[in-house]
Order: sequence, then C-alpha cells, then structure tokens
Amino acid sequence: MGVVYMNRCRWKNGVEEGGARVTSYSQCIANHRQRNKFKMATTEQPLTLTRDISRAIELLDQLQKSGEVTSPKLASLQKVLQSEFLGAVKEVYEHVYETVDVGGSAEIRANATAKATVAAFAASEGHAHPRVVEMPKTDEGLGFNVMGGKEQNSPIYISRIIPGGVADRAQTLKRGDQLLSVNGVSVEGEPHERAVDLLKAAQGSVKLVVRYTPRVLEEMEARFDKQRASARGRRPVVP
Repeated sequence: MGVVYMNRCRWKNGVEEGGARVTSYSQCIANHRQRNKFKMATTEQPLTLTRDISRAIELLDQLQKSGEVTSPKLASLQKVLQSEFLGAVKEVYEHVYETVDVGGSAEIRANATAKATVAAFAASEGHAHPRVVEMPKTDEGLGFNVMGGKEQNSPIYISRIIPGGVADRAQTLKRGDQLLSVNGVSVEGEPHERAVDLLKAAQGSVKLVVRYTPRVLEEMEARFDKQRASARGRRPVVP
C-alpha cells in the first residue's frame, strides 16, 4: 500500500511513521489526533505538577494499550504515579520548590517532578523519603536541637528531642531527621547558623521538610567524637 500524507498521517504496509502498528487509515488518523491532543494540552494549558503527572499516567496507559512498548516497568511506574503516596511526595516538592506557582519556570517544575518521582520509587524500595512537619512555636521554643552544617561538611540533623518539649509532645519529629527546609527556605548545604536563625525567626508555627536517615546521623556523631578525641590528644601537656 502507498504512503498516505493526508492530515499529516503517514503510514505504509501497516506501520505508521514513528513505528506504531496501524490496520487502517482511520486508526492512523486517530493516533495523529491523539498526539495533537497532548501537544495542545502542553502548549495551551498552564503546567502544574498535578497536570504533568495526570498527563504522564494517560500517556503510559496509551503506550500499554497500543503495544508499542511492552516493558513491565510501565505498569509499575503507572501504579506509583497513581498512588496516594506520590501525592504526599508531590506536596513536599511543591512546598520546597513552590511549583504550585504556575508562573514558575518549566525547568523548576521539571526538576520537582523528577525529584518527586525518584523519591516515590526510592520509598517503594524502603529508602527514606521527605515529609512535611508542622508544629507550633511557643515561648518555650520548639523543643529540639540541631547539629551539623556546611562548615562541618555534613547535613543539618535533629540531634536531640527535648523530653516534654513541643517536638516531644507533637511526636512528629525524630532524632535522626535530616532538616531540608524551614518555612520554605532550603537549608541543604547551608551553615549551621543559617538553620538556627530560620528556626528562631519563625513566628507562631514552623513548617519543616525533613527526611529520616538515622544511620547517617550516627556516622556523623561518630566522626565528630573521633575528631574531638584527636584534638584532645594533640593538646600540649603543661607540666
């Protein structure tokens, strides 16, 4: 059979341009219209994480039904994208990167979408994932201590939950939580004092993004203990 060029639909011997299998001209037209539908949705609608994920789910469904790609990972990815858990992870990255702002750049949105998806897959394999913690700030403070920072070549961690304090009563923070942001301001790669200043400046309540990685905290504390012991050993002995 010859090549059909009407309406930009091109197919020959049962194969549409691009590799898709087709059995009729009408199917070729339908495929072309479906592609145009996604193109129009991309160019005419404001982008948000929610819409991006919905579009990805729809595309995955189309790929599986068409048989163009038979990888079993497609079904796994679709399941993750449809899960309630991804919704929670998406909330974290929208909070950190402010991707709910449709005026944000496409690069920021793409970065947040990718990180949210990676976090969801990591969590499905049993790895730590970020979570949002909100607690009141009273005259007694927040009820936890932090350690680490850029000057110590380490992340900033919740090193102690003060018994009976705000954090202890709320039971939403854990010793070993890595502090990622304070009230929407990232503290990753920042000095210790930067995190302390942000926590002190919070009024009424504080919203934190944290990730539970206690093993890293234990390794960091062991390294600090070793450094302190080494420093004591180098002190000159006064007769």
